[in-house]
Amino acid sequence: MITLLVNTPLGAINAELDEIAAPLTVANFLRYVAAGFFTGGQFWRTVRLDNQPDVAVKIEVVQADVNPARKGELFAPIPLERTRDTGLRHADGALSMSRFAPDSAMSSFFICIGDQPALDFGGARNPDGQGFAAFGRVRSGMDVVRAIQLSPCSLVGGSPDPAYAQMAYQWLTPPIEIESISARL
Repeated sequence: MITLLVNTPLGAINAELDEIAAPLTVANFLRYVAAGFFTGGQFWRTVRLDNQPDVAVKIEVVQADVNPARKGELFAPIPLERTRDTGLRHADGALSMSRFAPDSAMSSFFICIGDQPALDFGGARNPDGQGFAAFGRVRSGMDVVRAIQLSPCSLVGGSPDPAYAQMAYQWLTPPIEIESISARL
């Protein structure tokens, strides 16, 4: 297992990445870590039961991404490593890659708060049923993850595409900075 340390102003999150079960996803994530993309990145989204007004299948996660100044430098999308194939699940503390369509994940990731089986292969959160690529798990620091989730959010931004309109209720105000992320074997 590869250990991961995420430093935020609210505290540290320690996780393990499963490079055996999800080798493509872990390698992709580590490319961003090694190139310093996450320094100055941010947890920008909190998904709670109270801020998904028009969503039938509710989940609880916090979502992070690279430093906004580096968004123009992202690597190509990677193939989706489905939980059906990896055996990993979206349990409490799972790290997983965000995506819009299969094979579209790049740099954004999320951490599950509580078990979220709707995000696994066959789950109902995405109409395509393909789920998301879980690739690690928080080992300590879930108190920090929960503090991020409970941070203030408001109706900021939004999307002209109705499929993503609910995200407007989930923007952290302000975002929680990722001071650094480091990984070691």
